[in-house]
Amino acid sequence: MAAKAVDLLRVDLPLHEETLVLEADRRFGLVLVDLLIFLLDICSQAPLTANDQISLMVDESVKLARFFSERKWPILAFLDTHYPDKPEPPYPPHCIIRTGEENLWLENDANATIRRKDCIDGFIGSMVEDGSNVFINWVKSKEIHSVSLAHEKDHFLAISLQQKLYNLLFEIVRQILVLGICTDICVLDFVATTLSARNRGWLSPLEDVFVYSKGCATYDLPARVAKDIKGAISHPQLLVLSFFLSFVNREISRLLYILILSMEKGIEALY
Repeated sequence: MAAKAVDLLRVDLPLHEETLVLEADRRFGLVLVDLLIFLLDICSQAPLTANDQISLMVDESVKLARFFSERKWPILAFLDTHYPDKPEPPYPPHCIIRTGEENLWLENDANATIRRKDCIDGFIGSMVEDGSNVFINWVKSKEIHSVSLAHEKDHFLAISLQQKLYNLLFEIVRQILVLGICTDICVLDFVATTLSARNRGWLSPLEDVFVYSKGCATYDLPARVAKDIKGAISHPQLLVLSFFLSFVNREISRLLYILILSMEKGIEALY
């Protein structure tokens, strides 16, 4: 039934998905949204249960994280982290601090910036008490703002300037790739806010935000199950994912279906 509904939805709201090549001579930033250990272990935490959509998201995310880490490309991982006495309605308790649910396999990766958040939107969750924003700082820290020519010898000046301009060109991260869970909650809110901040000029030099459709997932709470849970609202996984990917595609961001990883000995496509 859900698959038929998705087919009907795609007739009126077709997805316009792109192919992106992650080339070795260009640096991208990777943003992982709430890929926590309890998801990677496929623990049974209602309403999340093991299924193909979540398994595919995990596989794609791990593969991309390793690809970025090996090349020392920047990674930012948002980790949903909550205190037991600070609920996040309308959601049940989840990712409680010091339970292990709130951790990630990338926490010991020197190339990864970890940001714990206690709210849906990672951009809002990146705000700190001094008024700065961890995500904004992460984007801007990848930019070389100036080329210093002080103390250069004349005969080395041309070579040095050429090298520094090369570094300036290829060290700047102008595109970020976003994936994670849940597509219609934390991923959607973060991407929408990020695009608004970019359009306001807060995230220069960021140009593009890509969402990788196969690297996103959401939970499944069918109507037949929701009716027996007090206060629950049905959340059919396939239909919700398709609708919100369409919304992201049209209103917010560029949507990817195929990623091509440029390797040292060729290319590999994530289909």
